Amino acid sequence: MVVDESEDLERLDSFLRRHFPKFSRVKIQRSISAGDVLIDGGSAKSSSRVKTDQTVTFSLPEASPDGSLPEDIPLDVLFEDEHMVAINKPPAMVVHPAKGHWSGTLTAALSFHFKNLSAVGGPTRPGIVHRLDRDTSGVILVAKTDAAHRGLASQFEQRTVNKEYLAIVTPEPDRDSDLIDKPIGAHPYQREKKAVRENHSTSRDAVSVYEVEKRFRGFGLIRVKPKTGRTHQIRVHMAHAGYPVLCDKLYSGRASLALKDLTRKEDDMQVILDRQALHAHQIEFAHPETGQRQTIQAPLPEDMKNTLDCLAKLRGQT
Repeated sequence: MVVDESEDLERLDSFLRRHFPKFSRVKIQRSISAGDVLIDGGSAKSSSRVKTDQTVTFSLPEASPDGSLPEDIPLDVLFEDEHMVAINKPPAMVVHPAKGHWSGTLTAALSFHFKNLSAVGGPTRPGIVHRLDRDTSGVILVAKTDAAHRGLASQFEQRTVNKEYLAIVTPEPDRDSDLIDKPIGAHPYQREKKAVRENHSTSRDAVSVYEVEKRFRGFGLIRVKPKTGRTHQIRVHMAHAGYPVLCDKLYSGRASLALKDLTRKEDDMQVILDRQALHAHQIEFAHPETGQRQTIQAPLPEDMKNTLDCLAKLRGQT
């Protein structure tokens, strides 16, 4: 397994635990101690730090099928050929099995609908080349063959994949566009969060460019182009800039938006949005077989469209 740049300097046992959630940390550490795990062909310790592009090889017992069995979950297919497929991932769907999310995953749906998927990512991540957060919707690329997987993964590593997101933020930005060049690392207190951190051992360069598409009183629709691929990058950068993604419970302090929040009428209890308003709208890449540049778009989901309609009606477009 090749280490992704987002996993750079992660502890080896944590790295394997995340990739193979069916195994306990103790079982993984025992396998490492027994010499069943190698980094670039050499011995390793549980505390070893993996580095980008290193190859981790290991021998572990077969994973339990619990949580990774194929499930008949509908998929919105945006593109498909014999090498790859592009899916419009809905919100509230976890990409691969993890603690607390053993079923209803994208990998479970993929395993049901597609006979052949790449095995490069391991048994719990068939076909998965990159990820989207659970509550982020939009286009995600999936490899059917190992060759396609490696071809796509190489493009992500070399930053030749162009990604574009749409997000609703609050308050509205005070400028029409901006470049945010701030390193992102581990949050100092909360394990599940990331943070802008200068000169920290976990920090890595992170660059995002955003442009305001529409303005409403107190809200804005922005188009964001991340130039790097850090975990939670857009969410962290926009929160740091003072315009957090709407309903991002980790970084904005608000988990949902109800009509009463816009009308100021306490009896308007209808919730119009209950997840972070972030959508992977477009991705441009070179097809792993033909090399031709290709652009795939995922339409804005209904919950974000409805939210924008409500903002236009109740807050007015400026």
